[in-house]
Amino acid sequence: MITAAILGIMGLGGQEMLLIFLALLLFFGAKKLPELARGLGKGIREFKDATKDVRENIEDGLKETK
Repeated sequence: MITAAILGIMGLGGQEMLLIFLALLLFFGAKKLPELARGLGKGIREFKDATKDVRENIEDGLKETK
């Protein structure tokens, strides 16, 4: 879901996403894809959490200076 949204934003259509999926399937095999997807999802979630923390720290710093 998230990956499809990211690829959609990057201007990739359905055919391109299917081609990428098939290439990944051939390269990694069917058994590794769920593990790779979990790792990607975890990485994206950690990145979002980190950016949220940085944003909150900046906003708190701005509030303290006023």
